[in-house]
Amino acid sequence: MRYGMLLDVSQSVDQVVDHARGLEEAGIDSVWVSQIFGYDALTLLSVIGREVPGLELGTAVVPIYPRHPVALAIQALTVQAAVGGRLTLGIGLSHQGVIEGMYGYSYKKPALHMREYLGVLTPLLAHDTVAFEGDTVKASTMAPLEIEASPPPVLIAALAPIMLGIAGTMADGTVTWMTGPATIERHIVPSITAAAESAGRPRPRVAVGLPVCVTSDPEAARERAGRAFSLYGHLPSYRAMLDREGASGPGEVAVVGSEEDIEAVAVRLGNAGATDFVGAAFGSPEERRNTASLLAELAKAKERERP
Repeated sequence: MRYGMLLDVSQSVDQVVDHARGLEEAGIDSVWVSQIFGYDALTLLSVIGREVPGLELGTAVVPIYPRHPVALAIQALTVQAAVGGRLTLGIGLSHQGVIEGMYGYSYKKPALHMREYLGVLTPLLAHDTVAFEGDTVKASTMAPLEIEASPPPVLIAALAPIMLGIAGTMADGTVTWMTGPATIERHIVPSITAAAESAGRPRPRVAVGLPVCVTSDPEAARERAGRAFSLYGHLPSYRAMLDREGASGPGEVAVVGSEEDIEAVAVRLGNAGATDFVGAAFGSPEERRNTASLLAELAKAKERERP
Protein backbone atom coordinates (compact mmCIF):
# COMPACT_ATOMS: atom_id res chain seq x y z
CA MET A 1 0.00 0.00 0.00
CA ARG A 2 1.11 3.53 -0.82
CA TYR A 3 0.93 6.41 1.64
CA GLY A 4 -0.14 9.91 0.70
CA MET A 5 -1.37 13.11 2.27
CA LEU A 6 -4.13 15.54 1.47
CA LEU A 7 -2.55 18.99 1.29
CA ASP A 8 -3.86 21.90 3.35
CA VAL A 9 -4.95 24.36 0.66
CA SER A 10 -5.97 27.10 3.10
CA GLN A 11 -2.39 28.42 2.87
CA SER A 12 -0.66 30.51 0.21
CA VAL A 13 0.53 28.75 -2.95
CA ASP A 14 4.15 29.10 -1.84
CA GLN A 15 3.31 27.49 1.51
CA VAL A 16 1.48 24.61 -0.17
CA VAL A 17 4.48 24.02 -2.45
CA ASP A 18 6.84 24.10 0.53
CA HIS A 19 4.64 21.61 2.36
CA ALA A 20 4.67 19.25 -0.63
CA ARG A 21 8.46 19.60 -0.91
CA GLY A 22 8.86 18.70 2.74
CA LEU A 23 6.66 15.65 2.35
CA GLU A 24 8.68 14.48 -0.64
CA GLU A 25 11.92 14.89 1.30
CA ALA A 26 10.41 12.93 4.20
CA GLY A 27 9.55 10.02 1.90
CA ILE A 28 5.79 10.29 1.33
CA ASP A 29 4.49 8.64 -1.86
CA SER A 30 1.83 11.09 -3.02
CA VAL A 31 0.06 14.36 -2.34
CA TRP A 32 -3.58 15.05 -3.11
CA VAL A 33 -5.57 18.25 -3.53
CA SER A 34 -9.31 18.67 -3.05
CA GLN A 35 -11.48 20.95 -5.17
CA ILE A 36 -14.05 22.68 -3.01
CA PHE A 37 -14.16 26.48 -2.75
CA GLY A 38 -10.45 27.26 -2.90
CA TYR A 39 -7.69 26.83 -5.48
CA ASP A 40 -8.29 25.05 -8.75
CA ALA A 41 -6.86 21.62 -7.97
CA LEU A 42 -5.30 20.86 -11.35
CA THR A 43 -3.70 24.28 -11.71
CA LEU A 44 -2.24 23.99 -8.23
CA LEU A 45 -0.85 20.52 -8.94
CA SER A 46 0.85 21.77 -12.09
CA VAL A 47 2.65 24.38 -9.98
CA ILE A 48 3.59 21.83 -7.31
CA GLY A 49 4.73 19.32 -9.90
CA ARG A 50 7.12 21.77 -11.56
CA GLU A 51 8.71 22.55 -8.17
CA VAL A 52 8.61 19.10 -6.57
CA PRO A 53 9.77 16.40 -8.99
CA GLY A 54 9.36 13.14 -7.08
CA LEU A 55 5.74 12.87 -5.93
CA GLU A 56 2.62 11.40 -7.43
CA LEU A 57 0.04 14.20 -7.70
CA GLY A 58 -3.66 13.46 -7.31
CA THR A 59 -6.94 15.35 -7.33
CA ALA A 60 -9.42 14.24 -4.69
CA VAL A 61 -11.58 15.26 -6.39
CA VAL A 62 -12.47 17.60 -9.27
CA PRO A 63 -16.27 18.00 -9.65
CA ILE A 64 -17.32 17.16 -13.19
CA TYR A 65 -20.51 19.20 -13.60
CA PRO A 66 -18.78 22.60 -13.97
CA ARG A 67 -16.34 21.27 -16.64
CA HIS A 68 -17.26 19.82 -20.01
CA PRO A 69 -15.31 16.55 -20.47
CA VAL A 70 -13.44 17.97 -23.47
CA ALA A 71 -12.28 20.91 -21.36
CA LEU A 72 -11.25 18.64 -18.49
CA ALA A 73 -9.37 16.30 -20.83
CA ILE A 74 -7.42 19.23 -22.24
CA GLN A 75 -6.60 20.54 -18.76
CA ALA A 76 -5.66 17.13 -17.36
CA LEU A 77 -3.36 16.27 -20.28
CA THR A 78 -1.75 19.71 -20.02
CA VAL A 79 -0.99 19.08 -16.34
CA GLN A 80 0.22 15.57 -17.16
CA ALA A 81 2.64 17.02 -19.72
CA ALA A 82 3.82 19.67 -17.26
CA VAL A 83 4.52 17.23 -14.40
CA GLY A 84 6.12 14.44 -16.40
CA GLY A 85 3.34 11.86 -16.20
CA ARG A 86 2.76 11.92 -12.42
CA LEU A 87 -0.91 12.96 -12.36
CA THR A 88 -3.77 10.82 -11.07
CA LEU A 89 -7.09 12.39 -12.00
CA GLY A 90 -9.72 11.96 -9.32
CA ILE A 91 -13.17 13.17 -10.35
CA GLY A 92 -16.56 13.21 -8.68
CA LEU A 93 -20.17 14.32 -8.85
CA SER A 94 -19.94 16.63 -5.82
CA HIS A 95 -23.31 17.11 -4.07
CA GLN A 96 -26.77 18.21 -5.08
CA GLY A 97 -26.69 21.34 -2.94
CA VAL A 98 -23.45 22.51 -4.54
CA ILE A 99 -24.27 21.63 -8.14
CA GLU A 100 -27.83 22.98 -8.12
CA GLY A 101 -27.40 25.77 -5.60
CA MET A 102 -23.99 27.12 -6.59
CA TYR A 103 -23.73 26.26 -10.28
CA GLY A 104 -27.38 26.03 -11.29
CA TYR A 105 -27.06 22.65 -13.04
CA SER A 106 -29.56 19.81 -12.78
CA TYR A 107 -28.55 16.93 -10.50
CA LYS A 108 -31.40 14.63 -11.58
CA LYS A 109 -29.34 11.81 -13.14
CA PRO A 110 -25.93 11.81 -11.39
CA ALA A 111 -24.91 8.21 -12.11
CA LEU A 112 -25.93 8.48 -15.76
CA HIS A 113 -24.02 11.75 -16.01
CA MET A 114 -20.86 10.11 -14.67
CA ARG A 115 -21.22 7.17 -17.05
CA GLU A 116 -21.69 9.45 -20.06
CA TYR A 117 -18.95 11.81 -18.89
CA LEU A 118 -16.44 8.95 -18.73
CA GLY A 119 -17.62 7.85 -22.17
CA VAL A 120 -16.18 11.12 -23.48
CA LEU A 121 -13.32 11.81 -21.06
CA THR A 122 -11.43 8.51 -21.17
CA PRO A 123 -11.19 8.23 -24.98
CA LEU A 124 -9.97 11.83 -25.17
CA LEU A 125 -7.31 11.16 -22.53
CA ALA A 126 -6.20 8.20 -24.66
CA HIS A 127 -5.88 10.50 -27.70
CA ASP A 128 -8.92 9.18 -29.54
CA THR A 129 -11.58 11.23 -31.30
CA VAL A 130 -15.10 11.33 -29.87
CA ALA A 131 -18.59 11.57 -31.31
CA PHE A 132 -21.00 11.14 -28.42
CA GLU A 133 -24.58 12.20 -27.81
CA GLY A 134 -26.14 11.11 -24.55
CA ASP A 135 -28.91 12.38 -22.32
CA THR A 136 -26.61 14.57 -20.22
CA VAL A 137 -23.38 14.91 -22.27
CA LYS A 138 -22.73 15.75 -25.90
CA ALA A 139 -19.31 16.01 -27.53
CA SER A 140 -17.80 15.79 -31.00
CA THR A 141 -14.11 16.25 -31.79
CA MET A 142 -12.56 16.47 -35.24
CA ALA A 143 -9.16 15.08 -34.21
CA PRO A 144 -7.28 13.77 -31.17
CA LEU A 145 -6.10 16.31 -28.63
CA GLU A 146 -2.67 17.58 -29.67
CA ILE A 147 -1.00 17.24 -26.28
CA GLU A 148 1.95 14.90 -25.88
CA ALA A 149 1.22 13.24 -22.57
CA SER A 150 0.28 9.79 -21.36
CA PRO A 151 -3.31 9.26 -20.19
CA PRO A 152 -3.48 9.81 -16.42
CA PRO A 153 -5.22 7.14 -14.35
CA VAL A 154 -8.81 8.15 -13.61
CA LEU A 155 -10.34 7.47 -10.19
CA ILE A 156 -13.90 8.41 -9.36
CA ALA A 157 -15.40 9.25 -6.00
CA ALA A 158 -17.63 6.20 -5.65
CA LEU A 159 -19.46 5.06 -2.53
CA ALA A 160 -22.90 3.77 -3.58
CA PRO A 161 -23.20 0.42 -5.40
CA ILE A 162 -24.07 1.94 -8.79
CA MET A 163 -21.12 4.32 -8.68
CA LEU A 164 -18.76 1.57 -7.55
CA GLY A 165 -19.94 -0.46 -10.54
CA ILE A 166 -19.12 2.45 -12.85
CA ALA A 167 -15.72 2.89 -11.18
CA GLY A 168 -14.89 -0.79 -11.65
CA THR A 169 -16.00 -1.04 -15.26
CA MET A 170 -15.10 2.38 -16.69
CA ALA A 171 -12.34 3.87 -14.52
CA ASP A 172 -9.10 2.81 -12.84
CA GLY A 173 -10.54 2.78 -9.35
CA THR A 174 -12.01 4.94 -6.63
CA VAL A 175 -10.92 7.54 -4.12
CA THR A 176 -13.04 7.60 -0.96
CA TRP A 177 -13.48 10.03 1.89
CA MET A 178 -14.96 9.66 5.37
CA THR A 179 -15.41 5.92 4.87
CA GLY A 180 -14.21 3.69 7.69
CA PRO A 181 -12.22 0.44 7.49
CA ALA A 182 -15.17 -1.90 8.05
CA THR A 183 -17.02 -0.31 5.13
CA ILE A 184 -13.89 -0.52 2.96
CA GLU A 185 -13.62 -4.24 3.83
CA ARG A 186 -17.25 -5.24 3.42
CA HIS A 187 -18.59 -2.86 0.79
CA ILE A 188 -16.13 -0.71 -1.18
CA VAL A 189 -13.45 -3.24 -2.12
CA PRO A 190 -15.77 -6.22 -2.82
CA SER A 191 -18.16 -4.12 -4.93
CA ILE A 192 -15.59 -2.36 -7.10
CA THR A 193 -13.45 -5.49 -7.49
CA ALA A 194 -16.40 -7.58 -8.62
CA ALA A 195 -17.34 -4.92 -11.18
CA ALA A 196 -13.80 -4.78 -12.55
CA GLU A 197 -13.53 -8.56 -12.77
CA SER A 198 -16.85 -8.83 -14.59
CA ALA A 199 -15.58 -6.33 -17.16
CA GLY A 200 -12.22 -8.08 -17.56
CA ARG A 201 -10.37 -5.08 -16.17
CA PRO A 202 -7.33 -5.04 -13.85
CA ARG A 203 -7.79 -4.95 -10.10
CA PRO A 204 -8.92 -1.40 -9.31
CA ARG A 205 -7.07 1.12 -7.24
CA VAL A 206 -8.76 2.02 -3.93
CA ALA A 207 -7.41 5.22 -2.37
CA VAL A 208 -8.84 5.70 1.11
CA GLY A 209 -8.89 9.24 2.48
CA LEU A 210 -9.47 9.77 6.20
CA PRO A 211 -8.69 12.40 8.86
CA VAL A 212 -5.58 11.32 10.78
CA CYS A 213 -4.00 12.56 14.01
CA VAL A 214 -1.07 11.14 15.95
CA THR A 215 -1.96 12.18 19.49
CA SER A 216 -1.65 11.26 23.14
CA ASP A 217 -5.30 12.25 23.70
CA PRO A 218 -7.49 10.26 21.27
CA GLU A 219 -10.75 11.26 22.92
CA ALA A 220 -10.04 14.97 22.50
CA ALA A 221 -8.88 14.38 18.92
CA ARG A 222 -12.13 12.61 18.05
CA GLU A 223 -14.09 15.52 19.49
CA ARG A 224 -12.05 17.97 17.38
CA ALA A 225 -12.59 15.83 14.29
CA GLY A 226 -16.30 15.71 14.96
CA ARG A 227 -16.45 19.50 15.02
CA ALA A 228 -14.00 20.16 12.16
CA PHE A 229 -15.60 17.65 9.78
CA SER A 230 -19.20 17.88 10.98
CA LEU A 231 -20.47 18.85 7.51
CA TYR A 232 -19.73 15.36 6.21
CA GLY A 233 -22.09 13.86 8.73
CA HIS A 234 -24.98 15.59 6.98
CA LEU A 235 -24.18 15.11 3.27
CA PRO A 236 -26.23 12.09 2.10
CA SER A 237 -23.44 10.12 0.42
CA TYR A 238 -21.10 10.35 3.41
CA ARG A 239 -23.93 9.87 5.90
CA ALA A 240 -24.72 6.56 4.21
CA MET A 241 -21.11 5.40 4.66
CA LEU A 242 -21.04 6.48 8.30
CA ASP A 243 -24.24 4.51 8.86
CA ARG A 244 -22.68 1.43 7.24
CA GLU A 245 -19.73 1.82 9.60
CA GLY A 246 -22.02 2.20 12.62
CA ALA A 247 -20.53 5.63 13.27
CA SER A 248 -22.57 8.49 14.66
CA GLY A 249 -20.34 11.09 13.01
CA PRO A 250 -17.00 11.87 11.38
CA GLY A 251 -15.14 11.81 14.68
CA GLU A 252 -15.73 8.08 14.95
CA VAL A 253 -14.02 7.26 11.65
CA ALA A 254 -11.09 9.63 12.18
CA VAL A 255 -7.87 7.65 12.62
CA VAL A 256 -6.45 8.89 15.93
CA GLY A 257 -4.12 7.69 18.66
CA SER A 258 -0.56 6.51 18.96
CA GLU A 259 1.68 5.68 16.03
CA GLU A 260 0.95 2.01 16.66
CA ASP A 261 -2.81 2.65 16.64
CA ILE A 262 -2.65 4.42 13.29
CA GLU A 263 -0.33 1.86 11.75
CA ALA A 264 -2.78 -0.86 12.78
CA VAL A 265 -5.59 0.88 10.87
CA ALA A 266 -3.34 1.28 7.83
CA VAL A 267 -2.47 -2.43 7.93
CA ARG A 268 -6.15 -3.30 8.21
CA LEU A 269 -6.97 -1.17 5.18
CA GLY A 270 -4.17 -2.77 3.19
CA ASN A 271 -5.34 -6.24 4.12
CA ALA A 272 -8.85 -5.25 3.03
CA GLY A 273 -7.61 -4.37 -0.44
CA ALA A 274 -6.97 -0.64 -0.21
CA THR A 275 -4.05 0.41 -2.40
CA ASP A 276 -3.50 3.88 -0.91
CA PHE A 277 -3.94 5.43 2.52
CA VAL A 278 -4.35 9.20 2.12
CA GLY A 279 -4.23 11.06 5.42
CA ALA A 280 -5.77 14.46 6.07
CA ALA A 281 -3.69 15.56 9.06
CA PHE A 282 -5.51 17.60 11.69
CA GLY A 283 -4.86 18.80 15.21
CA SER A 284 -2.16 21.01 16.68
CA PRO A 285 0.91 21.92 14.60
CA GLU A 286 2.90 19.31 16.52
CA GLU A 287 0.26 16.64 15.96
CA ARG A 288 0.15 17.44 12.25
CA ARG A 289 3.93 17.17 12.00
CA ASN A 290 3.92 13.87 13.86
CA THR A 291 1.17 12.55 11.60
CA ALA A 292 3.09 13.47 8.45
CA SER A 293 6.26 11.92 9.86
CA LEU A 294 4.49 8.66 10.65
CA LEU A 295 2.94 8.33 7.19
CA ALA A 296 6.31 9.08 5.60
CA GLU A 297 7.98 6.44 7.79
CA LEU A 298 5.34 3.89 6.79
CA ALA A 299 5.98 4.74 3.13
CA LYS A 300 9.72 4.28 3.55
CA ALA A 301 9.27 1.04 5.51
CA LYS A 302 7.17 -0.33 2.66
CA GLU A 303 9.98 0.45 0.21
CA ARG A 304 12.54 -1.30 2.44
CA GLU A 305 10.36 -4.41 2.60
CA ARG A 306 10.27 -4.82 -1.19
CA PRO A 307 12.47 -7.69 -2.46
